Amino acid sequence: MALFALCQTFTGAGMQFAYGFGPLMVVQLTGSAALAGMSIALIGLSRFLIAYPIGEIADKWGRKPGIMLGLVLAMVGAVVTGSSMHFNSAAVLIAGMLLFSMGMNAAQQLRVAATDMFPPNRRAEALGYIAMGSLVGLVLSPLMVNWSEKLAPTLGMDPLGLPWMMVPALIIPGMFMVLMVRPDPKEIGMNLGRYYPGYVAPERKPGPVVEFNWLDMLRQPRIRAAIIANGAGQGNMTVVMVLTSLVLHHHGHSLTEIAASHMFHTVGMFAFTVPLGRLADRIGHEKVMYPGVVISLIGAALVAFTGGWLLITLGTFLVGLGWAGGNVAATALIAESYETHERGRAIGVNESIAGGINMAAALITGPVMALGGLPATGLFAILIALPPLFILAAQIVRPAAQAR
Repeated sequence: MALFALCQTFTGAGMQFAYGFGPLMVVQLTGSAALAGMSIALIGLSRFLIAYPIGEIADKWGRKPGIMLGLVLAMVGAVVTGSSMHFNSAAVLIAGMLLFSMGMNAAQQLRVAATDMFPPNRRAEALGYIAMGSLVGLVLSPLMVNWSEKLAPTLGMDPLGLPWMMVPALIIPGMFMVLMVRPDPKEIGMNLGRYYPGYVAPERKPGPVVEFNWLDMLRQPRIRAAIIANGAGQGNMTVVMVLTSLVLHHHGHSLTEIAASHMFHTVGMFAFTVPLGRLADRIGHEKVMYPGVVISLIGAALVAFTGGWLLITLGTFLVGLGWAGGNVAATALIAESYETHERGRAIGVNESIAGGINMAAALITGPVMALGGLPATGLFAILIALPPLFILAAQIVRPAAQAR
């Protein structure tokens, strides 16, 4: 677990560039604010495309091969993305961002590996440990941007492109961390009793083994609610991430200040994942998942309807915190519902759907902002997060109606 957390520390810094600078790179290369959400949409598209196939690879061959494949793709994609500013090419940016994001999303098999290594009553906590690894990476991201702003004029490079060229120096140590893990977490998950004395695996239901089918997931109300809550939190956060960079840039804040604001957002995403995970394991996943959605709503409102660096940054922090509660609880709920040999695909379905919502939200955000301005964009972020709250309201109202 320590090795995987360290890998997350080294590799996670690059994703801050994708969210923080992607919209600015798109606007600079295309000259269109309406296309600002394209970079975030590419992250969603890559997640939609890669999450299930990489889950299938990890279920068949083990978690480590899936993670390593992802890191290789991310390293190549980072260099291509950085080169796009040198070549002044939106096409190169699209190719690089897609490769990088596919790699980073594939490397999220780290989360599946974490759930493999813990018994069911501690899986949300396990997800928290992996997320905590991103915290150290938070310090690296603004430092790299600050160095880039100072070095770029000397090197004759664009300050938006140079940080991407530094990303491979972080990914390579992360790859060594993964190679050091023994045995593969899938093996641990299939033999938990060997690692946790006294643990007894639940008995399998009698009858023939049913092949994994993603449609069956959507037919189960609890799992369907978890997928919707996770997707709503992701969509809400996507809109806010596009919004934050452009708003701060519009008010004249430097790239370092923008990176610092995104750093606080990521603090919200990862700093409290262990206590949130433990809480979800103790009181129930839904009791953490739904409040997380409410916190995201509040954060989105602050970003869209207030002004100034402090309030906007507080809003991005709350969006990250709400996402953390919803994501950790929803993912753990799905992980405990499936056995080790199918868990990668189950979580892959959840991630693919979230990626699709991410992509759609990002593509719509630019035109909404161009037509309606910041208030309309903030309202859009809030609307995306409402569906799971409707599900919760129905769950509360239905028993009361039946009792009458």
